[in-house]
Amino acid sequence: MKQILLVEDDLSLIGGLSFAVRKEGYEVDVARTSLEADALWADGKYDLVILDVSLPDGSGFDLCKKLRLTSKVPIMFLTAADEETDVIMGLDIGGDDYITKPFKLAIFLSRVNALLRRSSNFSRETPELNSNDIRIELIKGEVYKNNKLIDLTASEYKLLCLFMENPNIVLSPEQILNRLWDCNENYVDNNTLTVYIRRLRTKIEDDPGKPERIVTVRRMGYKWNTDRKGL
Repeated sequence: MKQILLVEDDLSLIGGLSFAVRKEGYEVDVARTSLEADALWADGKYDLVILDVSLPDGSGFDLCKKLRLTSKVPIMFLTAADEETDVIMGLDIGGDDYITKPFKLAIFLSRVNALLRRSSNFSRETPELNSNDIRIELIKGEVYKNNKLIDLTASEYKLLCLFMENPNIVLSPEQILNRLWDCNENYVDNNTLTVYIRRLRTKIEDDPGKPERIVTVRRMGYKWNTDRKGL
């Protein structure tokens, strides 16, 4: 059974979300502060973390950064702020999704299910992907550049896998979003995808300002380019 950690201090919201998540067949632990979340995280193993941005003793952003030091667990932000800078910050530090308060419970559950489903779908029989001096050990979920381990978030990892599984094939933004983020209801838009691409390039490209591995094909999309000289 999937285990979810809900970090939220609003009691009325906690009750409704916990009931809905359990009704879906998931187990849920609740923390109302960053301190409580740290204790639960240390004692348990979770398949999804849902973080309120504003907590009594800190920020969900800070907690996300701490979790990303040791884990690729999917993270969803709950936020009352829908400013683009807040959304981009959440994605940049390792968040996988966000939902703005107030929200409909059905949409919340749909996105929880999608995150858990995508996480489960990334178990593969192929043990390794290897091209452009990038190696992915799929069983371990580890990525190496020139044989040096690099740290990717769960979303960055999934995006890189998708590109490397489709070398030299132009993938449109819609194809990428539908494959990785279930974007049938525009939960994640092209601007958000641009953030993910930029963030991934900073970690795998020799010169992120002049990308050669993940290249942009004007008016079409992106492709994993294996035609680089010397690679």
